[in-house]
Amino acid sequence: MRTLKGPGIFLAQFIGDTPPFDSLDGIAAWVASLGYRGVQLPTLDPRFLDLSLAAESQDYCDEIKGRLAAYGLEITELSTHIQGQLVAVHPAYDALFDGFAPLPLRGNPSARQAWAVEEMRKAAIASRRLGLSAHASFSGALAWPYVYPWPQRPAGLIDTAFTELAARWRPLLDAFDTEGVDLCYELHPGEDLHDGVSFERFLESVGHHPRCKILYDPSHFVLQQLDYLGFIETYAERIAAFHVKDAEFNPSSRQGVYGGYSGWPERAGRFRSLGDGQVDFRSIFSKLARIGFSGWAVLEWECALKDAETGAREGAEFIRHHIIPVTNAAFDDFAATQTDQSTIDTMLGLRR
Repeated sequence: MRTLKGPGIFLAQFIGDTPPFDSLDGIAAWVASLGYRGVQLPTLDPRFLDLSLAAESQDYCDEIKGRLAAYGLEITELSTHIQGQLVAVHPAYDALFDGFAPLPLRGNPSARQAWAVEEMRKAAIASRRLGLSAHASFSGALAWPYVYPWPQRPAGLIDTAFTELAARWRPLLDAFDTEGVDLCYELHPGEDLHDGVSFERFLESVGHHPRCKILYDPSHFVLQQLDYLGFIETYAERIAAFHVKDAEFNPSSRQGVYGGYSGWPERAGRFRSLGDGQVDFRSIFSKLARIGFSGWAVLEWECALKDAETGAREGAEFIRHHIIPVTNAAFDDFAATQTDQSTIDTMLGLRR
């Protein structure tokens, strides 16, 4: 068993254009004042991390680490959720996802994909230069428009989608392997990897690649009505990153999992600040300690109701309270007695 590290916080939801949220030092000072010890860094905004420079320069990476260390902070992981998403985009979503790509690439899906792939390669190198062992991303999606089997899916559609998805990601998994970094896919609706079964299909398609890992986020499983506690035991050896995010599911006579196109506050399933939802974090932290997960407990704040700064402030103490300092001894060791093999044989009624 191992003690989780934390509390950490994913910065993506807090970055903005006003102090202290508009610079690395400003936001670092803020999260440190709340009691966080780690930050998960997004990689699209050079005010916080210049990904190209981080892939090229060890001196730059050492500078970033040093600036954060001055506030008592470490980097938990880098995040390429957006770039990972753009590795595989179904044409139905081209217009929407173009908004995530650099302006010169918009309207050119093949150029957008090539850029995303190169970004992922840079992220692998940057992660190694920063001394990180895990990386957070999305898988993207080719089959998601067909997630519900009506109209009936033609034979071979899903197999072809996952074969192509694997072909795009296998070279990137190899690149992360070269750098000694696990590539952790956040299993998330909207991605082809959104639950255990879809992850298993992908894992088989990439030849059970040793760097193909999971970013465990129970909130997305609550919204899918998946057994998020059993999931930890089923995929223990593949969980290498952890988002601490709460959610609730309150179905009614009028709506369920799909939400009727309602806005977030009106949906049956919605994200909540830590402690305000239905996720059993006491059991989650116990199970993660039991399987020997040694990574970071990282707040990802998303809530349909509560203010973001309040959620961040409350989240640090919530995570700290739930981290279990694991024991290195059994609670009943005080009652242990010294025995030899002869005594054991006698206790069992054995005659030798």
